[in-house]
Amino acid sequence: MAVSGFAMGIIDTIANIQLVTIYQRDSAVFLQALHFFIGFGALVSPLIADPFLSETGCGNHTGNETEVMHHFRNLLRNSPIAEHNITQSHLPHHEGGDESNVHYAFWIMALINLPVPIAVLFLMYREQLIPFCQQGTPRLLDKDELSMENQQGAEGSDVEQKEHEAGGHGDIFSCCRNDNLRGLPVSFFMIHILGGMVLFMTDGIVGAYAGFVYTYGVSPPMSLPHKTAGYLASIFWAAITVGRLVSIPLSYRFQPVRLLMFNLAGAIVTVLMLLIFYTSNTFLFVGTCLCGLFLSSIFPCMLAYTEDILDYQGCATSVLVTSAGMGEMVMQVLVGSIIQTEGSYSFLLCGMIIACLGFIFFIGLLLFHRMHRNYLSGTTKKSGMVEEPAAEQNGSAKTEQKEEPGSS
Repeated sequence: MAVSGFAMGIIDTIANIQLVTIYQRDSAVFLQALHFFIGFGALVSPLIADPFLSETGCGNHTGNETEVMHHFRNLLRNSPIAEHNITQSHLPHHEGGDESNVHYAFWIMALINLPVPIAVLFLMYREQLIPFCQQGTPRLLDKDELSMENQQGAEGSDVEQKEHEAGGHGDIFSCCRNDNLRGLPVSFFMIHILGGMVLFMTDGIVGAYAGFVYTYGVSPPMSLPHKTAGYLASIFWAAITVGRLVSIPLSYRFQPVRLLMFNLAGAIVTVLMLLIFYTSNTFLFVGTCLCGLFLSSIFPCMLAYTEDILDYQGCATSVLVTSAGMGEMVMQVLVGSIIQTEGSYSFLLCGMIIACLGFIFFIGLLLFHRMHRNYLSGTTKKSGMVEEPAAEQNGSAKTEQKEEPGSS
């Protein structure tokens, strides 16, 4: 599991960075599409595993034992890091144990994902990136560069090739070198920090809500049936998937900062309403759906917003993806321990505190964005003032050269 998580973290980071560096100002739409498929996979994979999760064993079960099996089934389906006070003495014991078929679900998911590495290996083969597999035909990038050279000329092709190397196969972490960080304003670093903290909080809410909404549903005062509470996490991920799908056309019409403001405010209002109507079973499902919709597009919108501020250098994406992963990990452990000691009502209270902190960090990000914009405008004016005298000197030198032949 550690190796799998490490590999998926690398894939997630590189995929986001490459979309930002390739599409730049249009990256918001493509980031929404990328994260739509992430949510779609999180929604579909439990449905694939569900038929292979057995609720009953081979012997006669009491009602308490069936309830325990319901609990563990929903725990496996919905809660990645949940800790529950169920000891081994409460589990049903059977002499002839029932064989688990859950490994078939893993095989099915592996077969579904198999075309992806095959396509990547084929692309690497065409790009001549695999050792000892060189071929005579030109690479795909060479064909694109050749067509551009025929259309725009050799000079335009060289410029485009440099830009493509910087955005594609070049060093995407060049902005993180010490030489490039010297002389940068405080606002540059604070944008990274505050953007990362916003995603630390919001992705922490996503992980904690998906992990413990089942526990909150089956606990007093809700006391939902285990099977009914098992649908809460699926509804949450379905809402996230639908929200990211809807955000694709919205990204064409609205700026990422406006979508971020709307989604963060909506998440706070939703959690507040859940706190007020904490005894309503119906509003728990409605609030779960609304919470997933509002939280769905915060991650891709934040990536597009910060990279737009920092001129699409790629370093902000790596910082934000890492912060989001850390938040999803830390908040689940923190919220789970608080629920265990303080009770299920603290689940929504923790969500409210985390959402408010995320909104405060976002307000700070807006302030430092304004500071950074003023800094960039000031440096642009200074560079313009330096270039004007140089242009005047060059112009006067040219007029003197023209007058000398005429006078002679």
